[in-house]
Amino acid sequence: MVSGLRDRVRRFLQKPGTADLSRYTEVLREAAAAEQRIAGLADADLAAAAAGAGGEAEICALSREAARRALGERPYDVQLLGALAMLAGQVAEMATGEGKTLAGAIAAAGYALRGRSVQVMSVNDYLARRDAQWMRGVYGLLGVSVGWIGQASTAGERRRAYAAQVTYAPVSEIGFDVLRDRLVTDPASLVAGDPDVVLIDEADSVLVDEAMVPLVLAGAAEQGNPDRDMADLVRALRRGVDYEIDKDARSVQLTAAGALSAERALGGIELYTAEHADTLTRLNVALHAQALLRRDVEYIVAGGRIHLVNESRGRVARLQRWPDGLHAAVEAKEGLGASETGEILDSLTVQSLVRRYPTVCGMTGTAVAVGEQLREFYGLEIAVIPPHRPCVREDEPDRLYLTARAKEKAVVEQVVASHATGRPVLLGTLDVAESERLAGLLGDAGLTCAVLNAKNDAAEAAIIAEAGALGAITVSTQMAGRGTDIRLGGTAGEPGPVAALGGLQVMGTGRHASGRLDRQLRGRAGRQGDPGGSVFFTSLTDALVVRYAPDGAPRPAVQAGGRIRDPGPHATVAHAQRVAEGVGLEIHRNTWRYARPVEAQRRIVLEQRERALHTDAALRALASSCPERVAELSASCDEGALVSAARQLTLWHLDQGWVQHLARIADLQEGIHLRALGRGLDPLNEFCKELARLFAPLLGEAATRSAESFRSAVITADGLDLDAAGLKRPTSTWTYLVQDNPFGTDIDRAIAGIGRLLRKPSRTDS
Repeated sequence: MVSGLRDRVRRFLQKPGTADLSRYTEVLREAAAAEQRIAGLADADLAAAAAGAGGEAEICALSREAARRALGERPYDVQLLGALAMLAGQVAEMATGEGKTLAGAIAAAGYALRGRSVQVMSVNDYLARRDAQWMRGVYGLLGVSVGWIGQASTAGERRRAYAAQVTYAPVSEIGFDVLRDRLVTDPASLVAGDPDVVLIDEADSVLVDEAMVPLVLAGAAEQGNPDRDMADLVRALRRGVDYEIDKDARSVQLTAAGALSAERALGGIELYTAEHADTLTRLNVALHAQALLRRDVEYIVAGGRIHLVNESRGRVARLQRWPDGLHAAVEAKEGLGASETGEILDSLTVQSLVRRYPTVCGMTGTAVAVGEQLREFYGLEIAVIPPHRPCVREDEPDRLYLTARAKEKAVVEQVVASHATGRPVLLGTLDVAESERLAGLLGDAGLTCAVLNAKNDAAEAAIIAEAGALGAITVSTQMAGRGTDIRLGGTAGEPGPVAALGGLQVMGTGRHASGRLDRQLRGRAGRQGDPGGSVFFTSLTDALVVRYAPDGAPRPAVQAGGRIRDPGPHATVAHAQRVAEGVGLEIHRNTWRYARPVEAQRRIVLEQRERALHTDAALRALASSCPERVAELSASCDEGALVSAARQLTLWHLDQGWVQHLARIADLQEGIHLRALGRGLDPLNEFCKELARLFAPLLGEAATRSAESFRSAVITADGLDLDAAGLKRPTSTWTYLVQDNPFGTDIDRAIAGIGRLLRKPSRTDS
């Protein structure tokens, strides 16, 4: 009890990243002492020794030798330190280039050698496949089996990969497998297995940036109909006259004049009446797509389809889409055919997926900045691992300009000057459009550059690998999670000449909404003691400043070229970034408050489903409610056929009940904030009360309907024909991620709702 109190006090006082690493000093010493002895073991003896290893020092020493033999690399003490932190269930913060992949493999092997099943979550297919194949030799020498999963993996391949002791997979694919497993009607069809240990690469990105992204399983897919007429209508509307965008660029509203213009275009209807509520919804969705979602910023068009761009990584967000109506509106805006839509069968947030695992650990280059969130949402502590060699990168203060145009001119001039010396330059941009615009400006200046953005991210490994070559210029949108080191001299050259020039020069074209992304970009220079430099170019017209900085700041003194040196405007930029980070945290926290009660209800349904799937509980329940029917069928069917029929009926009604509950939750989410505010009540409390009321009859209704179907369904010795019973399951399912914040903040949604009412035009306005 005293120990528990002491631990709680320590956690309260402890700052993120101050986990005690001193206890590992003796472990590293013992590992080093065992090194010579283990080096003399044959490969077979190495695996045998690993199978019997229990202590941390022995695991470290054996893993170090396995890496030396398989990769030709002897892990540094700091890599072993990172692995030990992960084996203790922590997030290891290791700088870029410090060998996180190998440290993660050592930790995963350590868990496996202790009899645990490990899933290593990556951010994409490429990294999952690369890391599994790269580390396969290390695992093999330790006698640990390894598999990997990608988007194209078949059910059989997935089942075999999950059966391995260590499985590498993208977070989305693991989530989709969990969702599909929640719909199986035969235990033999299960794929993902039980969660045990999850080791997360780019942990801050997965656990914070993407934590609330819903992974969706849908059925009965069909082609949607693009609303091109509405897209044409909103395209003719004028900003500032027919509609207004709020200063955060998060919502758009028709003006009175715009509403009247739209009504005339729609044949003289009255939009703000119950009769035309659906038309008003279509109009607002089309206007959102036209005014707020920008091509080559929030999305790109490739291969005749809309592809969302991941804000934190600058890549195509594979499989992601907006909610169906909005996604179809963007397709109509771009003149594309509509993609499939379907009934949502189940959904799962990344945060809920991770919280299924009894043990969670991970690694990243920037965890301390989100340490409080990792502790609040996952109970995780951070261990800051010192670099193998001290960082000597020179980080310059920001160069601030009055306008974006002046900023970009200065960026090009600096790239030209650096390139003239032969020094490689990595130019980090905020979006696809900016990367292409700056590449064009560099071309106009007579320079050739490699461009890495969401349109060509398949070539990212090759582009990044050469970014440190003599004279190289690389323009990239975001560098988080790229997974490839930038080595001075590139893949073929020597690092010496580049090092003599000062190493890689990193330039950022603006501050990100999260300071972590700035630090990740800086971290691309100065790996493992290499020389390097970084500088950010910002302007007072950058989206971050316009959206989050206070209004009414005095006009600063401007030097030639539009540069600003006054400390006040620099503080304004820093303030804007802090506000953006606070908004992001509040959205995460608020959305999780609403998601938790839904997750609790889902667990209740899943527990019932598990009993029906793995036991004869469904038949026993039906025998209690329909004893005559069971007696009648027992004369012609064996018990196995009856168990199977009862299971299928029960699971169908249970699953259908959950599908209908999800639809009701979606409706509840849409109106709860405005309804609660109008009555002076707390929206979260009202949501929970209403959610409980909606859920209360679900299990009982599912049981009643199962009994009704059991009494009328044709069940023979061959089993049950669900289709004939009118209980058809989807012939196929499809998966995607929804890029959506269903709640925002309470005040955002409430004010937006009130605004719609207050701006409702009256006939006397005209």
